Amino acid sequence: MTYDVTNNQDESRFETTVDGEVAVAEYHQEGKRITFTHTLVPEKLEGRGLAGTIVKAALDHARAEKLEVVPQCAFVASYIKRHPEYQDLVRADD
Repeated sequence: MTYDVTNNQDESRFETTVDGEVAVAEYHQEGKRITFTHTLVPEKLEGRGLAGTIVKAALDHARAEKLEVVPQCAFVASYIKRHPEYQDLVRADD
């Protein structure tokens, strides 16, 4: 199944809505640096791969916009570690 992920800039989060529930990857952006602070998937939506789908969309956005990624959120950090194609988005000292 595919999910439509959008960048809700007003709320500073990437999000998708499934069965009336919203799953998000929250961020804070300053200039060309985007810090991912929290990923949340409602309990009833767990196990569908939503967090990974949202984070992938967020990282693809960061790449397209040439943003430096700070993976403060443990899930985002873990996702980047498991997907080396995104490691170049993170500063070496982060």
